[in-house]
Amino acid sequence: MQLNLRQIEVFRAVMTTGTISGAAKLLFVSQPAVSRLLSHTEQRLGFALFERIKGRLYPTPESRQLFREVEAVYAGVRRVGELASELAERRSGILHLVSSPSIGHMLIPMSITRFRETHPDVKITFQPLTQQPLTQMLLDNRAELGVVILPVQHPNLLTQAIGQARLVCICPYNHPLAHRSLLSIADLLPYPLISYGGDTPFGMLVEQMYQEAGHTRRLAVEVSSPQNACSLVQAGAGIAIVDEFSVKSRTQGDFVVRPINQAKILTANLVQSRFEPLSQLAQAFVDVLRHTLQEQGFELSNPVQANPAQGKP
Repeated sequence: MQLNLRQIEVFRAVMTTGTISGAAKLLFVSQPAVSRLLSHTEQRLGFALFERIKGRLYPTPESRQLFREVEAVYAGVRRVGELASELAERRSGILHLVSSPSIGHMLIPMSITRFRETHPDVKITFQPLTQQPLTQMLLDNRAELGVVILPVQHPNLLTQAIGQARLVCICPYNHPLAHRSLLSIADLLPYPLISYGGDTPFGMLVEQMYQEAGHTRRLAVEVSSPQNACSLVQAGAGIAIVDEFSVKSRTQGDFVVRPINQAKILTANLVQSRFEPLSQLAQAFVDVLRHTLQEQGFELSNPVQANPAQGKP
């Protein structure tokens, strides 16, 4: 037997509230109506959905299994409703943005603020995310535009370079390295290093810098992100190599920033679906973002065209 939508609705209401009376209130119907439809559903199914003990309902194992599927259906229904609302809002304007945390702490908020000066009626949603959830948001069309500083690999996404920044060394004030204008990897060796796991994108970049300089990277403190590294350096726990995008998100005076000879360059990339062209709102935001990056010193030195997302930093 196939359940109709009304039977599914009543079953879910009983499971959610735990009682016939609760389900009746939730559905704005009478208790007898809920009882009749629930009994009829069980008769048609050929098995009990609930055990009735001393006036209380207890879901059977079959009922719990069925409920998991029903919840999956309702999640899809909610998504349809959300999409319908978004489509309606797009008449006045809505823009969904995601970004890497490093660029999302300061540069994207600065761009959003400027964008809203000329688009005050546009609703914006913005989430700084790590790589995997950010990619999934774009693939699911829950975000129209992403900005990342580490490579995104997926054949259904397009990337376009929009800015760049170097890895730099940060250290506390009054640190011996603070008195030098340009550092080498060898200069960093005597001091406790705050850095990233070797299996992470940032960790691999920093590790590569040490290997190319002929030295071994030894971690005093392992962290998961440049933002964590900045906080630890500010607290005096050691020195770190971080990206200039992350440095921009800190207040002036948190620590000293020094360039490193032969430092790796990170590229900020726009990421979008290769099957959906950017809306006019998204294109307008990109123009603002480009201006912000240029103003802050992160202008791309060799602009390139949009390409399928690749695994190249």
